[in-house]
Amino acid sequence: MSYPKKRYFGDKGEVSAVYRPADTAPDVRSGGGGAMHYLSRGTDTDGHYGLYRVDLAAGSGTSTHFHKTMSEAFYLLSGKLRLFDGERWFEAKAGDYAYVPPGGLHAFRNETGELTSFLMLFAPGAPREEYFERLGEVAQMSEEERLDFFLAHDNHFTDTSAGPSGPIAGYRD
Repeated sequence: MSYPKKRYFGDKGEVSAVYRPADTAPDVRSGGGGAMHYLSRGTDTDGHYGLYRVDLAAGSGTSTHFHKTMSEAFYLLSGKLRLFDGERWFEAKAGDYAYVPPGGLHAFRNETGELTSFLMLFAPGAPREEYFERLGEVAQMSEEERLDFFLAHDNHFTDTSAGPSGPIAGYRD
């Protein structure tokens, strides 16, 4: 493996860093105190990656799915998160990391009684923001609208009728 192609062609560097204070309001709020923070959108990184901080409410999560165009990674900041790797469930805690390559089956769920906070990285960066912002509308969509929405955002659920909050394949208490 070698370094990627040069992306900056100047000789002296430039002032271009982006700072986001920890107390910046979330970009999306969800039920139960959950929130999504857009740390680096794919549009901010020329499509190289998208980085988000997720504050996942108790009882929230997603059913088994995969992505065809991007990988997804998780880094736990606080709390615990149940992760499914396509074969088994495991409990991740603060400091744990999981990587899911394109095509990798996965699901996640907060089974604790408290918020769980983690970083979620997509590479390459895709326009995930509309997906996060419209998740609350999925229950009101027709089957055809739901399928179109999932496919437009590269979410391939093993049970498309249930979508993100449906039964989780392989889930066992």
